[in-house]
Amino acid sequence: MPADNALLAAGIGAVGCGAVAAVLGPWLMRRIPEPELDEGETKVPYASLASPRATLWCGGLAAVAGGLIGWLLGLDAALPAWLVLVVAGAILGYIDARTRFLPSVIIWPTYVLVGLGLLIAAAATGEWESLRRAAIAGAIGFAVFYVLWFTFPRGVGFGDVRLSGLLGLALGWLGWGEFVSGLYGGFFLGAIVGIVLIATRVMTRKQMVPFGPFMLVGALAGVLLGTPLEALYAG
Repeated sequence: MPADNALLAAGIGAVGCGAVAAVLGPWLMRRIPEPELDEGETKVPYASLASPRATLWCGGLAAVAGGLIGWLLGLDAALPAWLVLVVAGAILGYIDARTRFLPSVIIWPTYVLVGLGLLIAAAATGEWESLRRAAIAGAIGFAVFYVLWFTFPRGVGFGDVRLSGLLGLALGWLGWGEFVSGLYGGFFLGAIVGIVLIATRVMTRKQMVPFGPFMLVGALAGVLLGTPLEALYAG
C-alpha cells in the first residue's frame, strides 16, 4: 500500500532522479578510469557509452525507479538516501549491462552518501534500530556475495560484491523482509535468466551474465514485496 504523501514523493523521485541521472550518467562515463584487465580480456570503453542513448536510458530508468520508490516510501526520512541510490543504480545498471563492469568509483561514494542519509534519518526520527539493522544487513549482504565470488568467480564479479553491501544497507533500513527478498531475489532472478540464455545458446558457459541490473531490479521488488512476504512468513 502506498505511503502517506505518496503522490508528492513519487513526483519528486521521478523528476529529480530522472534529471540528475540523465546529466550525471554521461558525465561520469567520460571520466571513469578504465580498470586493469586480465590478459585476453576486453571491454567496451566507458567513455564510448557517453551518448544521447545513455542520457535517455539513465534518465528514464532513474525516473521510473525514483517514482516507484517515492510512491512506496512517501515522504519518509530515508527517502533522500534511497533517491541517491536510485540515481547511482540507474547509472550502474546501464554501465554493467553494456560493459559487465560495475565501477567502484561510483559505488564507494554512494555508500558514503546513502550511509550519511540513513544516519541523518535515524537522528531525525530516533529510528536507531533501523540504522543498526541496515548496517548488519549491509555486512551480511557483502559477506555472502564475497563467499559466492570467492567460490565461483566466473559467475559473480567483485563489483557485484560491492553492490550487494550497498543494496543490503538500504534494504536493511526498511526491514529484514525487504532485505532478503530484495537482495537475494535479484540474485536468483539473474541466475535463472543466465541459465535460460545458456540453454537457448544466446550465451556460453564461459560468458558472465551482468548481475548488477538484476540485483537492482530485485531491490525494487524487495521494497514492494518485502513487507507482505515478511507478514506471510510470520503467519
